[in-house]
Amino acid sequence: MHASWKTFGLLLVLGTACSDSGRTELSPLAQQGQRVYQNVCIACHNGDPTKDGSAGPAIAGSSRELIEARVLRASYPPGYTPKRPGNAMPPFPYLAKDIDALAAYLGEVGKTAAPTG
Repeated sequence: MHASWKTFGLLLVLGTACSDSGRTELSPLAQQGQRVYQNVCIACHNGDPTKDGSAGPAIAGSSRELIEARVLRASYPPGYTPKRPGNAMPPFPYLAKDIDALAAYLGEVGKTAAPTG
């Protein structure tokens, strides 16, 4: 009977370890950025920033410079080629304090995303 409890305990530990595989823990700053993304950005971008949204492209892995230009000024950094034609995104100057958090979230999500080729 004692051995069966050890086996049960081992299976419980292994099951718990396996259930979190594939999930990446975000830093606190990225968690803050994820909340902003979910509250504001998914109106146009996909809930999964590695995928294209209804109006906005996939933005996982975007540089801080690009995020700041798009979010604060609805512009692009010098030399940047947009993924989609047009300029439908308005500026969101009230998000100025959240640029670092958005950059952290999109950067961390971009590191774990499979290459899109």
